[in-house]
Amino acid sequence: MTFPAVGTAPNPEDLLIFLAVARTGRFTTAAESLGLNHTTVSRRIAALEKALDGRLLARAVGGWELTELGERARTAAEGVESAVTLLRGSDREAQQISGVVRMSATDGFSAYIAAPAVATLQRRHPLLRVEIVTVTRRALQHRSGLDIEIVVGEPQVHRAESILLGYYNLGMYASRQYLNTHGTPTSIAELTEHPLVYFVDSMLQVDDLDAPRRLVPQMRESLSSTNVFVHVEGTRAGAGIGFLPCFMADQHSDLVRLLPEDFQERLPYWMVLRTESLRLPAVAALVAALRAQMESHAAALLGNDPHRLD
Repeated sequence: MTFPAVGTAPNPEDLLIFLAVARTGRFTTAAESLGLNHTTVSRRIAALEKALDGRLLARAVGGWELTELGERARTAAEGVESAVTLLRGSDREAQQISGVVRMSATDGFSAYIAAPAVATLQRRHPLLRVEIVTVTRRALQHRSGLDIEIVVGEPQVHRAESILLGYYNLGMYASRQYLNTHGTPTSIAELTEHPLVYFVDSMLQVDDLDAPRRLVPQMRESLSSTNVFVHVEGTRAGAGIGFLPCFMADQHSDLVRLLPEDFQERLPYWMVLRTESLRLPAVAALVAALRAQMESHAAALLGNDPHRLD
């Protein structure tokens, strides 16, 4: 690899700092991961650009993107990183995956898929750290600071990799106590006489999750929340009939599924990540772990497995 001839050679440490910015798309996030302040990171990137006689980063919505020279510098920085890793430890340590992976996902996915997958992965790679932000939304067009996004519904994004992880089912559930008090609906007409526990309609950002308004628009809202765990616990407490992920509701013996033939809404989980994120061993390992967790619990996710998802 060649760079334009200039007065000074690039500092390897500056290359490693630049690599952190290239991976996160943000100076502040890179500074946090490196234990530096924003000013130091900015100064070191400026020094590297001066040494290479060109711009490495271009301003984009929500962060920074690599220029053509930046892409070349990233490749060089990855070589420096690999060499440093090899020199610092034994063969066993060199094979260890470390670093921080930042991801966002829905509440249910985070708890029942991501958390167990991370725990399994960390048994082999104890130096790996994973940060999970729980949120239910469409995929972001600019995901600076995030390595992985898990969303419901097929994403429409640019300059990103989209991977279909698998499917899960939603169903209508009520608590046994609620049914004993209010009766068990045996038809859609009877179901609409009961209150609904589900997402806050005005705050719902994912079109695929709007099924109750399409399937049973006559149901009045009872308890609404942006958090699916509130849906589950509210349904268990008797606030109404909840439209719940089967893999979450089936964990509770006090919940009864209603009219499964009429209400079996199947939704896809998609993974979205920046193309460059897949070059990171830690991200690639977590992607593989999440896919394996989804595959091993496919039946439970669809509500077809009588065993708990664990």
